[in-house]
Amino acid sequence: MAADLPVSPLAPDRFPDLPEIAGVRFAAGAAGVRYAGRDDVMLAVLAPGTAVAGVFTRSATRSAPVLDCQSKIGGDNSGAAAILVNSGNANAFTGRHGLASVAAITGAVSDVTGVPQARVFTASTGVIGEPLPHDRILARLADLNDALAADAVESAARAIMTTDTFPKGASQQVEIGGKTVTIAGFAKGSGMIAPDMATMLVYIFTDAAAEQTYLQRLLGNLTKRSFNCITVDSDTSTSDSLMLCATGASGVDVTGHADFEQALRTVMLDLAHQVVRDGEGATKFVTIAVTGAANDGDAKTHAMAIANSPLVKTAIAGEDPNWGRVVMAIGKSGAAADRDLLSIRFGDILVAEQGWVSPDYREEDAAAHMRGDEVQITVDLGLGDGSATVWTCDLTHAYIDINADYRS
Repeated sequence: MAADLPVSPLAPDRFPDLPEIAGVRFAAGAAGVRYAGRDDVMLAVLAPGTAVAGVFTRSATRSAPVLDCQSKIGGDNSGAAAILVNSGNANAFTGRHGLASVAAITGAVSDVTGVPQARVFTASTGVIGEPLPHDRILARLADLNDALAADAVESAARAIMTTDTFPKGASQQVEIGGKTVTIAGFAKGSGMIAPDMATMLVYIFTDAAAEQTYLQRLLGNLTKRSFNCITVDSDTSTSDSLMLCATGASGVDVTGHADFEQALRTVMLDLAHQVVRDGEGATKFVTIAVTGAANDGDAKTHAMAIANSPLVKTAIAGEDPNWGRVVMAIGKSGAAADRDLLSIRFGDILVAEQGWVSPDYREEDAAAHMRGDEVQITVDLGLGDGSATVWTCDLTHAYIDINADYRS
């Protein structure tokens, strides 16, 4: 699917040069799970002692791989670890077949790599409701294990793509106690994107040393301000998986270190934004900031109501500064609002205030802002100190084309 789609106009120029992470090796290969002529499976093997944290979808219909990963997070981390991901088939809503596939894959990865089966994590992304032909994956495991290399991260990132039009990577380095700590990660995601967490697979690696409980808490907190603040189409996947793996190879304990936490947040936000920039059919990257809400929760409720509104998103696609649709989305959100107190801006242009259009507003100015690749909508509710920022994209006919033909 991905190879047939034009690259998003919002894509970066190229995949970044990600630094190698000591203690992590990658390999990718073509198993023919669904796609012909492209890599569709990736294997990562991590050094003994790697701490693994994870955040996953809370969908009531989450996949067998997600359930298996959730059961393993927080277990003994003395041994090595491995991650096996396939694209093309989500292994979701497949009943006992899904569980059998996960058991077969994790067992075979353990046999080939020597990693304890309790430390083998899997993920699958693609079509829902079709049994995973896991024998095709098992047939490639020996080759993948032989090909493991520290510098194969880009091929791994490409192998997990479905309707993505570009692979997504990000990295940061930070000095702590005179030593360099490195963080690098990659993600896939394009459609079925909504908080909690989105149809995303995200893998972030660091050579930092940290206790698993600290990493788990930190990952959960940062997810709330990154991956759970994006939306493409308001739909939540069965397969969302976000994993953070700390090999400890740098020898630097980052527990509670603010600089490490900020660097990790930067990587996560970068990847989250790239997912939105690759939103199916997207031509605009949209930032929605809500201030002056009664509390932060209300601010996010309003922001997501705006971000998920098909009427708002299609107006942005048509470069129409239809601020009435923003008013509509605020009014329907269910969070506290007062018509006569709120103000709306497109970019730095004051559009509406005090329950009516601003007397200085000129539609041509707002229309000029809407013609850019990046659109900013700011709402101040005038009620309190609550604030939130979320990110989305426009909704174009290409979204329909991609999803109408997804299984063909």
